[in-house]
Amino acid sequence: MASNSEIARALREMALFLEMDEVPFKPRAYEKAALVVEAFDHPLAELDAQEGIRGLDRLAGVGKGIAEKIHELLGTGRIAALEQLRARTPVDVLGLTAIEGLGPKGVRVLYDELGIHELRGLEKACRAQRVRALPHFGAKSEEKMLRGIALLAGTAGRQLLGVVLPVARDIESRLRGLPGVTRAAVAGSVRRRKETIGDLDFLVCARDPRRVGGTFAAMPEVQHVHGRGETKVLVRLASGMDADLRVVPEASFGAALCYFTGSKFHNVALRRIAQARKLKLNEYGLFRGRRRIAGRTEEDVYQALGLAWIPPELREDAGEIEASSGGRLPHLIDYGDLRGDLQIQTDRTDGTSSIAVMADAARKLGLEYIAITDHTRDLAMARGSDEKALLAQAAAIRALNRKMRGFRVLSGAEVNIREDGTLDVSDQALAKLEVVGAAIHSHFHQSRGRTTRRVIRALENPHVDIFFHPTARSIGHREPVDLDIDAVIAAAVRTGTVLEIDAMPDRLDLRDEYVRKAVDAGALLAIDSDAHQPGHLAYADQLGVAVARRGWAGKKDIVNALPVAECLAHLKGGAHGRLRRSGRRPST
Repeated sequence: MASNSEIARALREMALFLEMDEVPFKPRAYEKAALVVEAFDHPLAELDAQEGIRGLDRLAGVGKGIAEKIHELLGTGRIAALEQLRARTPVDVLGLTAIEGLGPKGVRVLYDELGIHELRGLEKACRAQRVRALPHFGAKSEEKMLRGIALLAGTAGRQLLGVVLPVARDIESRLRGLPGVTRAAVAGSVRRRKETIGDLDFLVCARDPRRVGGTFAAMPEVQHVHGRGETKVLVRLASGMDADLRVVPEASFGAALCYFTGSKFHNVALRRIAQARKLKLNEYGLFRGRRRIAGRTEEDVYQALGLAWIPPELREDAGEIEASSGGRLPHLIDYGDLRGDLQIQTDRTDGTSSIAVMADAARKLGLEYIAITDHTRDLAMARGSDEKALLAQAAAIRALNRKMRGFRVLSGAEVNIREDGTLDVSDQALAKLEVVGAAIHSHFHQSRGRTTRRVIRALENPHVDIFFHPTARSIGHREPVDLDIDAVIAAAVRTGTVLEIDAMPDRLDLRDEYVRKAVDAGALLAIDSDAHQPGHLAYADQLGVAVARRGWAGKKDIVNALPVAECLAHLKGGAHGRLRRSGRRPST
């Protein structure tokens, strides 16, 4: 039975084939439906089993025609219309369009002119300099595509945290609910919240290890069982990822959780401390000779080593051991601490839902406010707003707020930073908005000096409150822009501009190491979902907070962990924002 991610992948492939064939309107409908399906928080297979096409049709952004396609896929494992499109143009449209700058129409040209149907053929053609002679291509296009192919190869075998985390949590929950299981946890890089994941590790304590192992091996996600023993099972999931299950004794659970969480470098540092104390540390416990002195919990292990317990997100041997031993571990922002979300797209541009729908979904998640930041005029593909449309939307937001209680919607925009650092919306219009984010959406390959000057000029604009997804990367798809991040962070502090952690799974931008630089420099940060539909709103807490924690950020560093009035006060137009630009950091 197809998972939500597999259904979304099929719908996205439909969209690409239809765009390749220049079919009007339908590609956007399928892409919107893919976004909805991908972020839906329950298996569509269950909804289909209970209510059929009628239930699927009620999903926002999924009409009857697409609901029928989803029902067909869940029932038969295929979509006949998609099979016909594949037969008509036998290309790996998903793989090829994963290359930055290569869209469906370019794929059509490559197939029609050179017979290219997959990445290997594209790479060969680029290296043979056959692509540059085609219309609308050139030598630079070849170079860019070769860089994109290398970037994809660099993430081969790894999957985005945002894709893997829900699967890992679901399996963890099912393991915890099995009869005879007393403890269960996911470990590894998922627990440390790395941005990409190579495999999954699960630990359980159980009275009947063989029974638990059999249940794990028989899960519907399991495609192949690599090996199975008394206390260990290794499987391959349908997603292509390997997953391990280890059954461990209660007395060793904490030590095993620490060991299998990693990182390798953190574990090496812990073992050195143990050796210096004439102790031995491994996945079975902390031993003095043959006597286990700790191992039941992680806290016991760290305490026996003279350390405070270290949050998994920090375990990279990047100073956390020294901070723990010296009582200087940061008070990290916690999951659930966010009170607002300052980057939200609606159906006015490239989102799927109205302002009211997004506000209602945010309130149900426990948020107190959101900012509507639709794209602006330069992003024609996203139907970007001009000044007139932005101000009309701001008026609509004010009218909506008059009807709401206990929740606030802020007017805003995601303005484009042009090649020279100017913005695509006038200062007069920006001055009338409550939250202005600026971002790079084009000219990604400028030199470091030009890109840095371009960004700093935008940050110096008195109306730009937040620098959205600062390095403009797309993990596994587009490299970050070449930016002097230290100079940009310094400019953010000087100008009072907030730096964003964009929590979209393929962005997670700023990345953790830059978050730590920003925190050390005294910059303020925002953690936003960049939601394009209601299901994306959870990314801010699930993924964005994880990045902030990996970057040693505390609640005091995050502007949208504040109530709405205080958050606005810390932006450029507020009293705290003016204080920051004077060189003095406000108290939080």
